[in-house]
Amino acid sequence: MNKKIIKIAIVGPESTGKSTISKGLAQHYKTLWVPEYARYYCAALTAPCTLQDELNMFYGQIALEEAMEVACHTDLLICDTTFLTVKIWSDYQLGETPQPVLDALKRHKYDFYILLKNDIPWEPDPLRDFEGLSDYFMEVWRKELKALHANYVEVGGVTNRLHNVIYAIDAFLKKSQYTP
Repeated sequence: MNKKIIKIAIVGPESTGKSTISKGLAQHYKTLWVPEYARYYCAALTAPCTLQDELNMFYGQIALEEAMEVACHTDLLICDTTFLTVKIWSDYQLGETPQPVLDALKRHKYDFYILLKNDIPWEPDPLRDFEGLSDYFMEVWRKELKALHANYVEVGGVTNRLHNVIYAIDAFLKKSQYTP
C-alpha cells in the first residue's frame, strides 16, 4: 500500500458509544470504519474467554484493520476501538496479556485517539460484562494511552457527543495539515 492513511481510533470503556460514533464519523468524513472484531468473535463463544481467544481477537482485529486500509478510498480511516482492548480485557479477566499483543503495541500506531468519556448511561448488551466498572476502566484507558505516548483527547457529551468528536478530529486534522 503506497498511500499514507491517517488512522483515528475511537476507544474507551464499554457502553460509551464507540460503535455509534465510529459509524457517524465514517458517514461524516465519507470514509470507511473498522468495526470491533471482538464483538463478532465473542458472540460465537460457547465457553469463558481464554488467552487463546484473546490472541485470536488480536489477530482478527489486525487483519480486519489491514483489509479496511486496503479497501479505504480516502486517506482517513476510523477504527472502532483497537487491539489495546485485548490487553485491557486480558489483564483484567485473565491476569496477563499474550506476548504478541504486547510486542505489537510498540509498533502498531494510530495517528489520533478519541477516548470517549463514560458520561452516558450504561446500556445492557449480551456482550457487556462490566456494569459499574466504567470509572475503573476509564482510568485504565488513560494509563494505557499515556504509556503508549498516544496523541489523544477525551471527549464526552450526552446530546452532542458526535459533534464534539468531529470538533476534536477537525482540530487534529487542521493541526496536522490534513486536507480531505
